Amino acid sequence: MTATPSPTAGPAAAPADDGSRADPRAGLRDSAFLRACRREPVPHTPVWFMRQAGRALPEYRALREGTAMLEACATPDLVTEITLQPVRRFGVDAAIFFSDIVVPLKAVGVDLDIVAGVGPVVAEPFRTAADLDRLPALTPDHVPYVTEAVGALVRELGSTPLIGFAGAPFTLASYLVEGGPSKNHARTKALMHGDPALWERLLARLAGITEAFLRVQVDAGASAVQLFDSWVGAVPAADYRARVQPHSARVLAGVADVPRIHFGVGTGELLHDMGQAGADVVGVDWRVPLDEAQRRIGPGRAVQGNLDPTLVFAPTEVVRAETARVVAEGQRCEGHVFNLGHGVLPETDPDVLARVVDHVHELSGAA
Repeated sequence: MTATPSPTAGPAAAPADDGSRADPRAGLRDSAFLRACRREPVPHTPVWFMRQAGRALPEYRALREGTAMLEACATPDLVTEITLQPVRRFGVDAAIFFSDIVVPLKAVGVDLDIVAGVGPVVAEPFRTAADLDRLPALTPDHVPYVTEAVGALVRELGSTPLIGFAGAPFTLASYLVEGGPSKNHARTKALMHGDPALWERLLARLAGITEAFLRVQVDAGASAVQLFDSWVGAVPAADYRARVQPHSARVLAGVADVPRIHFGVGTGELLHDMGQAGADVVGVDWRVPLDEAQRRIGPGRAVQGNLDPTLVFAPTEVVRAETARVVAEGQRCEGHVFNLGHGVLPETDPDVLARVVDHVHELSGAA
């Protein structure tokens, strides 16, 4: 079975001589990962890990030495190699594009940097309507390195799907308004409630940037996308529905030609509403059992998750038991992609992750 060519691709029967117009996703439709996203029968439960490309791998640290994060994200050769490293080491069922949540903001001209031990830091936090002028629309010309890296990855990955990556409007807004990471998101919530018109304009602008950033990745060959709303768990459900969900829904609607995953941290009370934003798969952190998460989300969605990232430091028998529990819960859901309940921690032993992959495949039927 092959994927339907995208609207910009040439006819499948007569691709360009160099193959550049053929749909790069052709032949991947029956991968276990994409089948699980579509809630179809799978040969085994597919596995990938958030933040699998990076911090825990010694080969990543060696490659990144002396190169700043944002510089690495804008260097196609580095992006390609870093994205491929965990696929080689772990045998995961999907690759995640190596990038950072603030890359599209940097690309359109926002003065920010990623400070070691802190995270993204914005030089001049957003406070007034005049600050919207610092957020022009993103075009492919802003991120040519993304198009180049995705194209190279699709060629290298072969039968392994590539997942595109972006941050959701609320989380990006939080960084812009707070000026960096925040524990309580006080300024963000104050703006949301104190100037709702400006809040709507800010999130609409960010939704356009995020949608365009994902669209670049899909047009270059990504087979699926994940929208990360890392900090949206700080928002009550009523505020989420009124002031956040419509903007995430716009982003997800803009890439409806590929499976879409939506993930946030601390979002147990938002799972149903996040599912209603339009994703095909709702990512679940480690706080809610997958079968309970499926009940909250409702029908018509697959789930992703949700082994606690800290449990990989426990004894082997604990890791195996907890992995088996997650697999069993996932098998009671409409579709399941095995993952951690958040990203790989820097101190994680890569060999443990490799064993988790093998164990999931063994438990769920892979040869």
